[in-house]
Amino acid sequence: MEDIPVDVGLIYEGERIRKSSMYVDLAGPKSKGAELLLVVPPDEVEDGKVEVVGPDVDQMEEGGRYPFGILIKVAGEKLEEDLEGVFERKLHYFCNYIQGFMHLNSRDIIWCRISKDAAKKGLKLYHVGRVLVNLYKSEFDVIEKIQVTFYTDEKAVDEHIARAREVYEKRDARASAIKDEDVDVFYSCLLCQSFAPTHVCAITPSRSGGCGAVTWFEGRAAVKVDPSGPIGEIPKGEVIDPVKGEYSGINEYVREKSNGTIERVYLHSLFDYPHTSCGCFEAIAFYIPEVDGIGIVHRDFHGVTPFGIPFSTMAGQVGGGVQSQGFLGISIAYLRSPKFLQGDGGWRRIVWMPSQLKERVRSAIPQEMYDLIATENEAQDLDTLRKFLEEKQHPVLERLKAEEAKEKAEEAPEEEQPAATMPELTVPVQAGAGAPVEFTITFKNAKIYAEKIIIRRKE
Repeated sequence: MEDIPVDVGLIYEGERIRKSSMYVDLAGPKSKGAELLLVVPPDEVEDGKVEVVGPDVDQMEEGGRYPFGILIKVAGEKLEEDLEGVFERKLHYFCNYIQGFMHLNSRDIIWCRISKDAAKKGLKLYHVGRVLVNLYKSEFDVIEKIQVTFYTDEKAVDEHIARAREVYEKRDARASAIKDEDVDVFYSCLLCQSFAPTHVCAITPSRSGGCGAVTWFEGRAAVKVDPSGPIGEIPKGEVIDPVKGEYSGINEYVREKSNGTIERVYLHSLFDYPHTSCGCFEAIAFYIPEVDGIGIVHRDFHGVTPFGIPFSTMAGQVGGGVQSQGFLGISIAYLRSPKFLQGDGGWRRIVWMPSQLKERVRSAIPQEMYDLIATENEAQDLDTLRKFLEEKQHPVLERLKAEEAKEKAEEAPEEEQPAATMPELTVPVQAGAGAPVEFTITFKNAKIYAEKIIIRRKE
């Protein structure tokens, strides 16, 4: 690779840069950023151009944290808009091929790091851009022209994020126009198996990938361009459970691609067989047993949930390609799906979410439920959450009170009943003189639990 001061290759794909080895953080949970790839007319692209708006790595302070934006424009006669999300997701791959450069997540929740060793060798964002230009053009023949721009200036990053979110909203709105019942094939994404080997992302019209970057339309476009790539078709198969979203085709595909680790998947429930997550999810849905409701927290929320733990801690329970009962990594787009957690009651089961996220998806929340969902402003812990739900008469209370009444009835003392005498149990007791003495123990009004009963005939 031309004039690149570090190595580039698949060998570095799973490289992790820990804080102790970090030179700078770009975007991430304590900063801001976004990545965006656009298909544009050829006259809007200066082929091969790489530009950095703001300080490059050699102008950054060691240990610093900087806002970060990536904008890629591509052009080509055979390109279509549906490919934007697919090519955009490839950034995760291509950036991680670069020694000393780490890329996590997607869309407006990206988090990148440059190692001290890479910075010492002279790696700059300009070099990262040159790598991206070469990798995109070498892997996708349909890309005839490409231009890369990085933003590290705060004002420029803010403008870039706003522009990117408008595009994300447009993509998600188009994807919501069809439902799972309208198609015969779903799609899968295995892009994150380098970090989560057992994670298989099932993408349907009603459920985009957890990262939010790949919708059903983009999956279809990806398969056309790269049939043997990381995004593939999933035969729909039979509908096993239309409410929870279980399909025989998804089960068979996931079982195969996870090497038998995951055998069943519910698309629209966080109980029993929830969909796995890699770590790139935009939000987490989590069960709150104390109120029998479900909370949602997204990456941009830096406070604590009613459990007293932040998103970052909860994410460790959800990611890695495991099925975590009561936890589910999801995209923001999924909150707008008509099938959103329908297996668990949908929006009538949601009891808490950050105010910023609640406002962001206001149009997706049923009008009668909007004021019944608590935020960090009304509920900071389980006690204040319960109090809020009672004041608002949230629907979950009906079910919760019914369960509590049932438990109370089961725990209440039974009415006095005539004592029941068990068959006499004869136990031999050794007397002092050595002769066995027999006496009878009679159990009355007793509950006895035993794994095994042995009955022997008395001689």
